Amino acid sequence: MLRRLYDWTMGLASHRHSLWALFGVSFVESSVFPIPPDVLMIPMVLARRDRAFMIAAVATIGSVLGALLGYWIGATLMDSLGQWVLTAYGKQDSFDHLAARFDEYGAWAVLFAGVTPFPFKVITIFSGAVSLSLPIFIASSIIARALRFFIVAGLLWRFGEPIRDFIERRLGLVFTLFMICLIGGFVALRYL
Repeated sequence: MLRRLYDWTMGLASHRHSLWALFGVSFVESSVFPIPPDVLMIPMVLARRDRAFMIAAVATIGSVLGALLGYWIGATLMDSLGQWVLTAYGKQDSFDHLAARFDEYGAWAVLFAGVTPFPFKVITIFSGAVSLSLPIFIASSIIARALRFFIVAGLLWRFGEPIRDFIERRLGLVFTLFMICLIGGFVALRYL
């Protein structure tokens, strides 16, 4: 099933309404959909490198608006739809642990999930369920998703096809290491 979703998403990249498709995929990926928008965005940028940053902007806007849907799911539908999504991603047991930490580290969790391969929808739902400050949630979502999509678009715009393999295989790891170093630096400053 996941392979069919992936193939369907890739087919949207060449469609004449691909920007709308990217917006839609970015929107639903932030709340329930398992396929990341990068799968659609990468071939779109490679096909039209001159539109790379517009494509990244569409992905960012769709993703942040979808994150608000995820927040709403967590805030109002946690017992039904929210639990179903968390169970589907194997994160239902993490809820209590994460909820206890969200007051202090919620913005960092949103930033981390927004740029790494961690399912962003899980954090958007958690954020709503534990009532993370909405302005902090929105600001963190904008920064994280813009960082992720504009870096990918920028690399593709600059280097084209040769960078595609790196992005598809290793960029998640690089983002994860970057966020660990960034958060580790702030934690070290706080306790030193």
